[in-house]
Amino acid sequence: MAESVVGFLINQLTTLLSQEATLLGELQPDVQFIKDELGSMKAFLRKAEAKEDNDSQLQEWVKQVREVAYDTEDVLDDFAFRFARGQTDGFCGYVGKIYSSIKNLKVRHHISLQIKDIKARVEQISARHQRYQSLDGTQERGSSSSHMANADFHIRDQALLIEEAQLVGINKPKEELTAKILDDHSHLKIVSVVGMGGLGKTTLVKKVYDDSAVKKQFQSHAWITVSQKFQFNVIIKNLIQQLYDEIRQPVPSQVESMDGIRLSEFVKDFLKERRYILVLDDVWSLDAWETIKYILPDYHVASRVVLTTRIADVASGSCLASHDFVHKMKPLSDEEAWTLFCNRTFQSNGCPPSLEEVSGKILKKCEGLPLAIVAIGGVLALKDKERIDEWAMILHGFGSEVDGSGKLDRIKRILLLSYNDLPHHLKSCLLYLSIYPEDFEIQVNNILEKWIALGFVEEKEGMATTDIAMRYLKELINRSLIQIKDTWGYGQLKACGLHDFLHEIIISKSKEQNFTTIATGYCTRWPVKVRHLAIHNFTDNPQDFSSLKCLRSVEIFRYEDPLTTSFLSKFLCGGPKFLTVLDLEGAELDNIPKEVFKLFHLKYLNLHGTRVKIIPKSIGQLQNLQVLLLSETNIIELPVEILKLRKLRVLLVSRLGNYSNNFTIWGFKSPNRIGKLISLENLGSIEADSDEIVREIGKLIQLRTLTITKLRREDGKEFLSSLLRLSNLEELYIHSTQEEETLDLQHSVSPRFEFLTVLHLRGRLERLPQWVISLQSLSYLSLQNSGLREDENIIGSLGQLPNLACLVLHRAYEGETLCFKIGGFRKLRRLQLQQLRRLKWVRVEEESLPSLQEFIFGGCKLMEGLPLGLQNLTGLEYLALHDMSDELIHKVQNLDKQSEDYQTISHIPRVCVGHWIDGRWEEEFL
Repeated sequence: MAESVVGFLINQLTTLLSQEATLLGELQPDVQFIKDELGSMKAFLRKAEAKEDNDSQLQEWVKQVREVAYDTEDVLDDFAFRFARGQTDGFCGYVGKIYSSIKNLKVRHHISLQIKDIKARVEQISARHQRYQSLDGTQERGSSSSHMANADFHIRDQALLIEEAQLVGINKPKEELTAKILDDHSHLKIVSVVGMGGLGKTTLVKKVYDDSAVKKQFQSHAWITVSQKFQFNVIIKNLIQQLYDEIRQPVPSQVESMDGIRLSEFVKDFLKERRYILVLDDVWSLDAWETIKYILPDYHVASRVVLTTRIADVASGSCLASHDFVHKMKPLSDEEAWTLFCNRTFQSNGCPPSLEEVSGKILKKCEGLPLAIVAIGGVLALKDKERIDEWAMILHGFGSEVDGSGKLDRIKRILLLSYNDLPHHLKSCLLYLSIYPEDFEIQVNNILEKWIALGFVEEKEGMATTDIAMRYLKELINRSLIQIKDTWGYGQLKACGLHDFLHEIIISKSKEQNFTTIATGYCTRWPVKVRHLAIHNFTDNPQDFSSLKCLRSVEIFRYEDPLTTSFLSKFLCGGPKFLTVLDLEGAELDNIPKEVFKLFHLKYLNLHGTRVKIIPKSIGQLQNLQVLLLSETNIIELPVEILKLRKLRVLLVSRLGNYSNNFTIWGFKSPNRIGKLISLENLGSIEADSDEIVREIGKLIQLRTLTITKLRREDGKEFLSSLLRLSNLEELYIHSTQEEETLDLQHSVSPRFEFLTVLHLRGRLERLPQWVISLQSLSYLSLQNSGLREDENIIGSLGQLPNLACLVLHRAYEGETLCFKIGGFRKLRRLQLQQLRRLKWVRVEEESLPSLQEFIFGGCKLMEGLPLGLQNLTGLEYLALHDMSDELIHKVQNLDKQSEDYQTISHIPRVCVGHWIDGRWEEEFL
């Protein structure tokens, strides 16, 4: 973590020195010195942090580096806070007039003293760094083999732990993997097994490797643990040793003195025309694989290489040939997890009735991770089976068990291998997730914006920061550290989360580094010098907020007592003047405390779901604000002062429900010159209440997502002219004024969207606009209340969209039949037909909808039977019939298993009917 803090600070100092060197005056040499010294320490920090758990002196040094970096950041932010308010060009642009003002000399002197104090501390820390570096150099030469032995021990320890507790859920994946290895394909075949640490990759592959049929199939066998500290020569010599041990011959003496090239040639020559199986366990990078693969000959004798890895890119990157295979490890099912838990904990297949409830809750935290189940089972096996209170203590003290104070150190070490391998910027991103409660579904868009606001995302020329942040998230998913919890129908990430064990580990890591703190229950005092604060189930007892002056973010979850405006005022008045992120989603606030508008550094403000009615004129003071979330509030319009927020990238406003007109999407009345906010990338839901607003939208050329409501027929041509300028649009949501209002979107002026992936049109359409059919990147299309006629050939037109993955037709079609013909909708995965009030029959021809996985009907009351040709949808996983006619529901619920209709749906894993019964919505899976 110290590495990431230092890296962030070095970037800040580099910008300051390059752009504002003349303004630093006599401070410039000191600031330059601090930057240079921290830079020289940064490379050593990664190794130091990996070793600090076993070295208390090194741990203290890392802590000092972290603290001096934090203090330097605080001095810079304090400098900006005191003098830069009212300027508009960021930290390195708005200090221009500071030093020329005599009234600021006293404060400048104070800042100078702070900088000199930091310089002195850095000099002392640097001296210790030099000593550690020399010590590290002497130890490194003798420690490489022991390091690899330790890494090998951890991985083998993982496999042995699971074997001790009787393997569960391994038979099916073992059979699948064995079949892939023993098939008759003559070329060299690569099989990769991928998944997070603790899923049992090594155990599974070991069982396959030791299988007698596999042993017989190959002439040479070798198992290599690659590990993070990959050393090619060591790996190859180990391989040669195993190959010669197998044939019971000594390794030729010249091997010891060979370089990498000669070792490679030696292995190639040995394996030439031999059928071999090689396991590469625990591969951490594509570079390691690329280096090793060149020594592996392919003489068409059906040799095999099996990799295990935590990193998805390594698995896919090693399996590029069509005959290669990637096996993705899955958590144990609930039944398998319970069996493993009981075997390990009670040495039987059952659990004492008195312990079933608490055991179930403990097991839930393991989320099907075999290593976690075995580890926690080992702890519980030693507990008194008659003392439920002891088991409850384990459940409630779960965090301390993972903290290194209990018997769960093994799994902590294994999961920390993935954390320690992260580059510094990803460590900050991952640790920040510790603020969320257990099992919380983290909204992807929100977390990306928070990472950006907090400076975790390093800017790159020519790339949007949101794209870079999304790369970070996908890399953490790729490394099996973050789990995908939900996706949109067209495949885009919607929500993510953490495994409970990993969540506990990063909470522990964040806490020890004063990075994040979680306040729960009745907190009487606040933590000191914490950077990020999360409030869970909290009651407002603390009165002294002075220790919060270093806070950069505050996020509130499940606040037991209503979060009052007065408490929030006291909280903000008490100290956190550097606050960058303030997330008050769901708080019961009627207005925004005036103290919020004094937060000069604030970049992210979330008031979603509050009862706020008015945004005051003082919003214009938040000149660094980048994200303002006001959806599901009572706000009707925004003041003209919002136009001062020239850094604003995200502005989302919508009103709460209970609409008298269920059709209307309520947005906000915008100031007329909204086009001044030229940094906007995401705008919604703006009301098209004047011609000027429609024209102004065309000036927002950075827009990537736009939601516009109350669009009138007469606005059509002007709106299309504005859209013509928005070439970066990726998502577009258009809503007409009322149900019968026509969206006039077909003119000679037609937008050409190269990147548009999501389009939602809500309103009458006389015909489908031609430009919609030309959208090559479109993956999600929703047409609501369109009322298109049967002769429009809507299905034939939309079926040609090459990348459409999700189609929603809601009151969009007036015909009696829909026919999906051969060759259409090649990539469509989800099809939703809702309230098509005249629809009677749907027909699916052969080779149509080849990728369809979900087929959902809702409120199509005149449907007379199941879609014809359902048997042609061989990949269909889910068929839903919601709120259909009573006759159709009854017919489907009582299908004869010998009937033709039953045969058409028998291949579908999940078939669901849903309907209202006595005012209650009920679903039944057939």
